[in-house]
Order: sequence, then C-alpha cells, then structure tokens
Amino acid sequence: MNTFLAQHFAALHNGLRRLTLSPLNTLLSLIVIGTALALPSAGWVALDNLRSLTGSASGVQQISVFLTLDAGKKDIGEIESRLRSIQAGNWRFVSRDEALKRLQASEGMAEIIASLPRNPLPDAFIVEPTDTRPDALEKLAKSFTAWPKVAHVQLDSTWVKRFDTFLRIGKLSITLLASLFGGALVAVTFNTIRLQILAQAAEIEVAKLIGATDAFIRRPFHYFGALQGMLGGLFAALLVAGGGLLLAAPLGELISLYGGNFSLHGLAPKGVAALAVLGGALGWLGAGLSVAIHLRRIG
Repeated sequence: MNTFLAQHFAALHNGLRRLTLSPLNTLLSLIVIGTALALPSAGWVALDNLRSLTGSASGVQQISVFLTLDAGKKDIGEIESRLRSIQAGNWRFVSRDEALKRLQASEGMAEIIASLPRNPLPDAFIVEPTDTRPDALEKLAKSFTAWPKVAHVQLDSTWVKRFDTFLRIGKLSITLLASLFGGALVAVTFNTIRLQILAQAAEIEVAKLIGATDAFIRRPFHYFGALQGMLGGLFAALLVAGGGLLLAAPLGELISLYGGNFSLHGLAPKGVAALAVLGGALGWLGAGLSVAIHLRRIG
C-alpha cells in the first residue's frame, strides 16, 4: 500500500514539475481551458440570475383572484382558510378600498374615480405560487375558479410559457456550447500530452527496457492533464467572478431605474468545485486518450 501511494505521489509531483518547467506554455493552456469553461459557466449564471430577476419582479408569475362584489367577510375568511390549507405559496389580500386608493394615485385617474357613484372594484387575493411551472400555474388557477365567491382568476399563462420556453432553449444552447468547449478542452490536453510524449520518446523507450510498466509511464501524464484541467477550471471560476463584479454595479443601477431591487450573484462554492472537478476530469480524459495512442506507437 505504501509503495502504491508513493508511486502516485511521485507521479503527482512529476505532473506539477512539468507544469512549472514551461510557465509560458502552462499559462497559455490555462487561458484556453479557462475561457472554454468560463463561457458556458457564465451562461448558466446569467440564466440563473435572469430567473431570479423575473421571479422578484412585481406582477411576474402571480395569480390574481378577484371576488364577486357581494363577497362578505365570511367569504373572505373562507378563501383565506383554503389558501392556508393548500399551501400554494405566498399570498396577500387586497381590499376593494385599498385597490381604489391605488387607482386614484395613478396619474389622470383621480377625477375619473371621483365621478363614480360607488367603488366598482372587487376584493382580491394576489397569490405568488411556489411552483412556477406553466402547467402547475394553470392547474392552480383553474382550481381557484371553482371556489365560491370567485368571479375571475387572472393569470398571464402565455407570458409564463414563453419565458419557460426561453429558459429551456437557453439551457439547451448552453449545454451544447459546454459540450463543444469540453471537446476543445480534451483536444488541447491531448495535443499537449502528445508533444510531451514525442519530446520524451527516448526516455520512455529506456524506461520500458529496464522494466517500467505502461501504468507507471502513463501515470505522470494523467496527473499532468488532470492538474492542468483543474487549474483551468479554477481560472474559469475567476473569470466568471471577475465578470460578475464588473457587471454588478451597472446592472444594479439599471434595475433601480425601473424600481427594482436586485443583486447579481455569481458561482457558489459548489459551482467552483464543480468547475475544478469537471476540468480535471476532461484533462484526465484528454491525457488518457493521448497516452493510449502515442505510447502504443513508441512501444
């Protein structure tokens, strides 16, 4: 067991040494790998922020339940009990008097409201569902229409479907982009390992002559590819974080102009770890393919 760990530690040390022997080449490789991983990662972060932004915007993914004009306090209390029992999400009651005051505060509406003989607005409940999938929203809105003293249920399901479709298309596009750049990362590692094998072909032949196994020869190259991929993943996380810091202030200022309050969030620690692991796995794969092909030619 000690021999096995010692061999892997030596291979890891050898991989680190290879990275430091040519710092310029290592830096260029990290820039290429980091950019390849940063672009789809930035896309995922952008979609996640977009979902949070639209979810926090006023009037987005809400269901308005309007009561009949003859609904009394008992009817309102019954609907409140129903909303508590189904636990569909957050909700609030808007009385007809409160709705009228808000309408009066709108520009040009004060005189019109003053001329009305009575308040024509109904009491209403504004429901913000926890499950914002289009099918779930439509099902919930349909159930509201069957409740007593409910005159009308308003849900902009078309907008919700369009937004959900946009997010699904965005995720699919980013997944395809990530697959493309993942292949590019494997190709970069493959070519780097190929050049190293060709440069050390004589050393590899001598090592085989004195009894070195294929696993012993391959191991340093595998670790080199994995280390290079992991460092590239961390560099990608740094690029995404830097881009987020640059965009946070102007984006926050833009949202505030529309009366919103939103803070841009970047990669979580789990996301950074996932990028490092993904980069390491792709680097290991590229190194494995290159070693398997080119060592066979030497042997």
